[in-house]
Amino acid sequence: MTDQHLTRETRESALQRLVESAQPGRELDVLVIGGGITGAGIALDAATRGLDTVVVEAQDWAAGSSSRASKLIHGGLRYLQMLDFKLVHEALTERDLLLNNVAPHLVRPLPFLYPLRHRVWERAFVGAGIALYDFLATVTTKTAKGNGKGKRSVPWHRHLSRKQLAVRFPGLAHDAAVGAIEYWDANVDDARYVVSVIRTAHSQGAQAASRTQVIEITKNDDGAVNGAILIDLETGTTFPVRAKAVINSTGVWTGETQKLADGSGGLKVLASKGIHIVVPRERISGEAGLILQTSKSVLFVIPWSRYWVIGTTDTPWKENLLNPSATADDIDYVLAEANAVLANPIDRSDVVGTWAGLRPLLQPGTMEGTNSAKVSREHTVASPLPGLTVIAGGKFTTYRVMAKDAVDFALGKEAAKANPSTTASVALLGAEGLDEARDNTRALSTRFGWSDQMIDHLLHRYGSKISEIAAIADADPTMSQPLTHASAYLRAEIEYAITHEGALHLEDLMVRRTRMNYEYLNEGMAAVPEVAEIATRLLGWDEQTAAHEVAVYHQMAAAVAAAALTRDDESASDVREAAPQIVPLATPDLKQTQ
Repeated sequence: MTDQHLTRETRESALQRLVESAQPGRELDVLVIGGGITGAGIALDAATRGLDTVVVEAQDWAAGSSSRASKLIHGGLRYLQMLDFKLVHEALTERDLLLNNVAPHLVRPLPFLYPLRHRVWERAFVGAGIALYDFLATVTTKTAKGNGKGKRSVPWHRHLSRKQLAVRFPGLAHDAAVGAIEYWDANVDDARYVVSVIRTAHSQGAQAASRTQVIEITKNDDGAVNGAILIDLETGTTFPVRAKAVINSTGVWTGETQKLADGSGGLKVLASKGIHIVVPRERISGEAGLILQTSKSVLFVIPWSRYWVIGTTDTPWKENLLNPSATADDIDYVLAEANAVLANPIDRSDVVGTWAGLRPLLQPGTMEGTNSAKVSREHTVASPLPGLTVIAGGKFTTYRVMAKDAVDFALGKEAAKANPSTTASVALLGAEGLDEARDNTRALSTRFGWSDQMIDHLLHRYGSKISEIAAIADADPTMSQPLTHASAYLRAEIEYAITHEGALHLEDLMVRRTRMNYEYLNEGMAAVPEVAEIATRLLGWDEQTAAHEVAVYHQMAAAVAAAALTRDDESASDVREAAPQIVPLATPDLKQTQ
C-alpha cells in the first residue's frame, strides 16, 4: 500500500505520469475519465488488479452528480413493483457489503416509515413487498463475508399502528396515515465517499489528477483509441497521453466525452434533474425518515445530522450540464408535497439550503452503432471504438459492480478471468480499525474537549482516520477548535481536506469536503473568511489569489440564491452561468498539443 494522502504534490506526480505515458513503452494500462463514484470505483478496481492506472476529473472529485443525489444507499424498493428481483438482490448485496465490510464508518443504517392510508389492502400489499425486500436482504447476509450466517445488517421491518406511528413521528399529521410500515436502508455522505474511494485507489497504486480535462480522445492508424489529449486546467498546459484502455465514466457528460473521439455510435444519455431542500431538525418532529409516493416522484424526508433533507424531483434538464439549479417552482413543489403530510407546515423561511443534481438516464437504442455491449437493468457498458470503454446509468449503491463490469469489459473476457476484481474484500480508508477508534474516543474527548456529537461526526466522516485529525490538533491546538461560524466542523478538518483529501480551492472545501454551502444560511458565507485563511496558509496563496477565491465563491453563492427565485430551468441556468467558475472548463477549440 502506497501513500494515502491526496495533495497538490500527488496531483503533480499524476500529471507527470500522464506526460511520461506518451513515451515509447511507457503507456498506461488504464486511463479513467471521470472522477465521480463510478470513475473512482473503476480506478480502485483497476489498481487492485495491479494495473497501471490514472483517473482524471475536469472539476473536483464528485463535483457532478455524485455529490448531489439523495445520499442514500438502498436496495431499490421500487424495483420490486417491476418484479425485478435480480436487480434488488444485487443492490441489497452491495448495500450490506458497504455496511459491513467496505465502509461501515461512511454508510449507516437508517429507518424509513412508509405511511399507509388504507387499513387493510394497502397494509397487506405494501407489507408483502417490504417483507420480500427484507427476505432478499436476509439472503444476501447469509453469504456476506465477515457477517456471520444469518446475521442481518439492518433490523427487520415492522408494522406500526396509528398510535405507534404518532410516537415514532409526532410531526406527521394525524389524518395523513392510518399507520405505517418501518423498514431500513442506509445513508451516506456521497462526496466524502467518493473522495475516500479515490484515496483508497491511490493507496493501492492508482494516480489521480483533478482539474484535468480530456479535450480529445486519440486513435492510431487502425482507428483504435490509444489515448487522449489532456489539459491541466490549473496551468493551461496541454499534453498527449497514451493508454492501452480508455474508460469513459462521465455520467451526464457521456455523450460529450464520446464526441471527443470523433466516432459514431456509443451510449445515449439524457439528464434528469432532482433537487433537495435542507430544513433544521427542530422544524419537524420525528425519529425516522419518510418515503412518500407523489404524483410525479418519490419524496424522501431524511434525517441528516442536524437537519432534514427533503426531495426529490424528476424533471428533464436541457440546459448547461455544469450547474443545475433548484428553481422556485422546484422548491415550492417539494414544500407542498411535504406539507401534505406534516402537522406543522414548513415554508421558504425554513429552508437553510438547496442542491440540484442530474441523473444520467440511458435512452432506448442507446447502443446504436456500438461494436459490443453489456447491459444490466441499471447500467450499460459498451465499446463504440476499439480501446474505448463507455459505462453509463446505474446508481451510487451499485458503483462497485459497475466498476467491475467496466474493467472486465476493457480487459476482455479471458484477461478479466485471469485477473479478477477483488474490491468486494477491499475496505476503504477509515474502515479498518474502526472498533478500536471508537474505543479510544473518550481519550480524544478529554484531550480536546470534543462533545459526543462532535466525536460521532468525526467517526462518521473519517472512521479510524480520526487519529489523523487528532494529530493535526495536537500539532496546533487552535486546529482542535470548531470554525467560528460553522461550529459543526473543526478547523482541523479544513487542514485535513487540503493535506490529505486533495482540496485545491475554496469551493472544494465549502461544497464537497464539508457541506457548509447548504448546511448554513447564505451558502455558509459567514465561515468563508476563516476557511480562506486556513487555505491561504496551506496552499500558499498570495493576497490576490485568496481574494479571487473568495470573490468567486461570493458570486457563486449569490447566483445560487438568485436562481432559486426564478421560475424555470432556462432562467435559473442563465443566472448560474453568469457567475464565474474558479477554474473554467476547456472548450473544443483547445484540442491541440502544446
